[in-house]
Amino acid sequence: MLIWTTFALAFSALLPMINPLGSALSLMGIVGDIPQSSYKYLARKIAINNVVFLVVIEVTGSAILRFFGISIPVVEVSGGIVIAAIGWSVLNAPATQTDVQFKNSDVAAKAGDAGHKLEQMMFYPLTFPVTSGPGTLVLMLTLSAHVSNPNLVQNLLGHIGIFLAVVVLSLLVYLCYAFAPRLTSAVAPSTVRGILRVVAFILLAIGVQIAWNGLSVLLKSVLGRGV
Repeated sequence: MLIWTTFALAFSALLPMINPLGSALSLMGIVGDIPQSSYKYLARKIAINNVVFLVVIEVTGSAILRFFGISIPVVEVSGGIVIAAIGWSVLNAPATQTDVQFKNSDVAAKAGDAGHKLEQMMFYPLTFPVTSGPGTLVLMLTLSAHVSNPNLVQNLLGHIGIFLAVVVLSLLVYLCYAFAPRLTSAVAPSTVRGILRVVAFILLAIGVQIAWNGLSVLLKSVLGRGV
């Protein structure tokens, strides 16, 4: 069924980008040593913010593309290249750099000054870019373009599949953030790096596939025949 096919594609593509377990490490580095109840409160608010944030991007993605006159195949090619490049960079990053993951760590670190209150940090930087960074936004636009279909039913099912993936991933974000101190103490850094390498390779393959989907359409329009 289309809805589950789209869900699987969106979930597998977004998982390494959002990377709940790796993001939990970034969260701890920003908020520091706070009570467990505070972590649960933060996790709940960030998870809700993440769902709303990504759904707005996904829903308005088509309108943004129409406004700038950008075709879906072009978005697939450019978005696929960006996604593949992110996967390639993480796959080949030195071991000491893998804890950066897919986020803008410099922005996150600067936002962790002691003068900031947790409430003020709820959206920026804890939701963006710590949880969902620029790469995630590019991927959401690419997925939105990928599932767009003239058939109303197929179009609706495709977007529902993406929405379900966002909800499930945000639930994982909540669980990892709420129990961040326990998770980070239980998982060895070498294990985290190993998992990150695997998901980075998957991300690279997904990016190449999405780029090829768009490129094949563009080549057909240029050559006027099947590719």
